[in-house]
Amino acid sequence: MIETPKSITDVTSSWLGEVLKADIDRIDPIQIGQGIGLMGDIYQVKITYRAAGTTSPTSVVVKLPSSFEENRQQGIALGMFEAEIRFYDELAPGVSVGLPDVYFTQILPGTADFVIVMEDLSHLTMVNQSDGMSFEQALSAVKVLAGIHAVWWDKVQLPALEWIPSMIGPRIEYVDQLLEQICPVFEAGFGKYLPAGGMALYQQFAGNYLRINTELAGRSPWTIAHQDYRVENMLFGQDAGQVVVIDWQGIGRGPGAYDLAYLLGGSMDIDLRRAHEKELVDAYHAQLMRGGVDDYTIAQTWDDYCFAHLQGGLATSMVTGGTMDLSNERGLALVVTMAQRHITAALDHSGMERLAGIT
Repeated sequence: MIETPKSITDVTSSWLGEVLKADIDRIDPIQIGQGIGLMGDIYQVKITYRAAGTTSPTSVVVKLPSSFEENRQQGIALGMFEAEIRFYDELAPGVSVGLPDVYFTQILPGTADFVIVMEDLSHLTMVNQSDGMSFEQALSAVKVLAGIHAVWWDKVQLPALEWIPSMIGPRIEYVDQLLEQICPVFEAGFGKYLPAGGMALYQQFAGNYLRINTELAGRSPWTIAHQDYRVENMLFGQDAGQVVVIDWQGIGRGPGAYDLAYLLGGSMDIDLRRAHEKELVDAYHAQLMRGGVDDYTIAQTWDDYCFAHLQGGLATSMVTGGTMDLSNERGLALVVTMAQRHITAALDHSGMERLAGIT
């Protein structure tokens, strides 16, 4: 068994050579994605081989646990490290598009000691979430999302998949309780940036997150959801047609509309979303149909999408904003953008009325 590295210093030429089954002369690791892969430290590793003409990759990406102990412990408690390893080992082979090539995965169960070695995608483009996606990028992203969702559509409530957290389970209960606690802090830091009616909806939302998720989960088919399907967790080809989705630590079992609303609500400029969201939701539905889903109407897709703006986008904005250091200017600007976009999308789709109907 190949030893699991504790840090990047343990990723040596001989270790990586054993992983790739190649004779490596030298490696040059560079940390990338600081502030993005919060649960993991991510490195681009350039490789020099002893023999010329090798067909092995000239560089790879190595993902290791975060060097911050608090993040490591949170990842263990939420099962995020094991979830991502199992996703790549057990589920990814069933997906034909949208995922990176993974060369090696390993974890010591119950610990933060894990490693993922995957293809280097640095030739692709990452979009800053504050800038937001173009329509073309959004169209490609929703088609890939539907292709992934279709693989497990209405097939995840099985004993073999119970290791994937339910989106109405203990993790959501924990977040639900946290939202009530941090709502005053979030209001103090971000209430002034919100549109009319925005803070009132956030206040009504806090403490009802589990109820909202349970409502949608009771009427909509379940699949495997990414649960952080935003533009900074994907990379695009030059023509925006190629999309690769990364960071599968937070997967859950529940309605696919969660991911769709989270993406369009948080990763697009508000006016651009308003202009194109109907077309994008239609494209998502059409791709589901091409993937073999035949019992989910376009009307239900649209209604679930509208309702789902009351889910992850609002929760992520509140949790991030209610617990962050407000002196972090980049982080502050990003949370302001997320909070404005997500609450506007919820208001655009009758969020207060929808919430009143279930509380």
